[in-house]
Amino acid sequence: MTLDGKKDGLDALKLGNVLTTRRYSFHEIPVSKVLNVPEYIAMRMIMHTDEAEDIYDGKTYLKDIAEMMQLSIRQTSKLVSGLKERGLIKWVHDGNGSDGTYVTVTPSGRELFTQQEKTMKELYERVIERFGADNLIQLLNLMKELETHMESEIEEMELMNDDAAE
Repeated sequence: MTLDGKKDGLDALKLGNVLTTRRYSFHEIPVSKVLNVPEYIAMRMIMHTDEAEDIYDGKTYLKDIAEMMQLSIRQTSKLVSGLKERGLIKWVHDGNGSDGTYVTVTPSGRELFTQQEKTMKELYERVIERFGADNLIQLLNLMKELETHMESEIEEMELMNDDAAE
């Protein structure tokens, strides 16, 4: 790579912008007329906690959703509020609220999620059939490798910024 960010005639900024746009445009694709991608992911997390975590008594804490989805508490709160307004989850405060807030899935939320999962399975089966399972596995491995490199670069940039600030 040269100093101007080009390698073999490719512009790193343009490639990065395409990657970012594709990544976030997928984020906005509705997976159905009912749930968008972030809602589906949040519901899947809540359902998993409800089914797998006996020690939490089916409670999924807002801070855990925020952490796993890499969202701020404010963004997570907005996402959860939308699900609550539609009757898909219940949002409850532990004690006086200082111990945290958690969500649980309602029966209608469980039913909707089960239908949504069936739709997602059918969609992904068709996509994998067209794209190829080997291609998908290779793409996922490349994405993980890219993510590792990006995280490393971001950490290095933050260290350089911290050093410069001192």
